[in-house]
Amino acid sequence: MSHRTLLSNRIHIVFGTKDRRSIIPDSLLPRLWAYIAGIIKNLGAKAYAVGGTGDHVHIFLGLPATMNLAETVQKIKANSSRWMHDEAGVKRFSWQEGYAAFSVSMSHSDATIAYIDRQADHHKKRGFGAEMEALLAKVGFSAVPGGTGDFIANR
Repeated sequence: MSHRTLLSNRIHIVFGTKDRRSIIPDSLLPRLWAYIAGIIKNLGAKAYAVGGTGDHVHIFLGLPATMNLAETVQKIKANSSRWMHDEAGVKRFSWQEGYAAFSVSMSHSDATIAYIDRQADHHKKRGFGAEMEALLAKVGFSAVPGGTGDFIANR
């Protein structure tokens, strides 16, 4: 019997642009998502889906046992920001400091991919802030009163 590490570590990551500004032009979205998928592949992870709108991105990836989530997100943000500055010419671009990340079971993978693929249609109905509140509520967080954008764990 082989003694290998076997891991199914599927993570849905969400983060926005700095100050939630809608700064990513629609014409750049497909190229940016493809670039982010390439970063993920070059890091040794598996990109299942990348998508979003002009003010945020959803990333669904498979993280190998040898990779740290925080470091992976930092590298995705740094490299995609550099691409936005140098290749896309969006000089004032930056991502927010934090991120949200959720584990996804194998049985929910297809639904997560479909959710990310439908971001443009989804955001015709509600904005990024309302979407984050709903996503975080599903996993046991609630908004701190006062509109700060902070959340606390309920469980």
